Amino acid sequence: MLRITEYTKTSILALALLISTSVFGHGPDGHDHDAKIAPVESGHEAPAEDIYSMKDMSTEEKKEKITEEKMHHLLDAHDFHLFSDKTTGKHFSFPLPVILWDEGLHIFMSSKFHHGEDLVESNGKYYILHHNKIFRTDEYGTLTFDGEGHPNNVVPLDFSITKNVFSIFVISALLFFMFRSFAKSYSKGPIPNKLGKFLEPLVIFVRDEIAIPNIGEKHYRKYMGYLLTAFFFIWIINLFGMTPFGINITNNIAVTFGLAILTFIITQVTAKGYYWKHIFWMPGVPVPMKIILAPIELLGVFIKPFALMIRLYANMTAGHIVLMSLIGLLFLFENWFARGAFFGLALFLSIIELLVAFLQAYIFTMLTALYFGFAVEEAHDH
Repeated sequence: MLRITEYTKTSILALALLISTSVFGHGPDGHDHDAKIAPVESGHEAPAEDIYSMKDMSTEEKKEKITEEKMHHLLDAHDFHLFSDKTTGKHFSFPLPVILWDEGLHIFMSSKFHHGEDLVESNGKYYILHHNKIFRTDEYGTLTFDGEGHPNNVVPLDFSITKNVFSIFVISALLFFMFRSFAKSYSKGPIPNKLGKFLEPLVIFVRDEIAIPNIGEKHYRKYMGYLLTAFFFIWIINLFGMTPFGINITNNIAVTFGLAILTFIITQVTAKGYYWKHIFWMPGVPVPMKIILAPIELLGVFIKPFALMIRLYANMTAGHIVLMSLIGLLFLFENWFARGAFFGLALFLSIIELLVAFLQAYIFTMLTALYFGFAVEEAHDH
């Protein structure tokens, strides 16, 4: 019988720290800043276009629109944008809470921005949404720009529940109830419930193929909570990233940083003396080489979690960019043969992305377990 309940506290702690890093990780907007904007009057809605309404555009305009839609899919946002009606200029979206600290607390719903078209007043201060970032302005919505086209306006501390943060809460709750139900099913007997029959082989896979080979029979159990949390969390959010809702959590480097820093902290806190001895005074190595290698080994302590962060972020982002680019080419080319070829390639890549979603979760968990194994290694293990 698997002792899943032992891992609950570790899982909750890991997810809580990950959520806290994501709140601060709204990230750069990724758009150009060449032009000033001015909010339209309240009640007046600017015309909107989507990627499906590019029939009368030039090739250059189509390329710009495809790039804009691609970045919109990849970036975090203060709401879930579903679609826009070109005829009426109305936007259909699911708003989220905006929480700002700017000489006091300001809380309101993102729907007040009307997708960046309106100015929002809160406790005597005015805010505008410009390229997915919130800036404080005057009552006229004035933005001032530096020589490189970046706004000079004050940026308040943004603790908003963005699309990525909201998705992390939902997925964390999903994981909690999944494993809670899984653990409870064992109280009725050795045979798990229907959900448990799906989860049990995966839990055993993480234990037998990742944890034990890399950490060892003696110490693997205390790391299982975090390893299971990391594996299932990354896998599920990668699958959510394949949906059309633009939920691309691992495309946010703050999230991958949160996962990497958790691995780093757990490794250093639980490391045994032999781990530190191997870094600062390697056994069996001549003294001059020890002096030379010690700074390199110490640098490696920080490079390992950095590599974890970049690997997950870069692989998932690159996959989404390639897939979105292929979909954009469907609207760029008028030739039906080319469209058919790009559609088939996009469909094939989408299937590959399902495998990549699992593979990235496996690689992150496996490397994490390997670092834990280094931390608890003992001299007699050689």
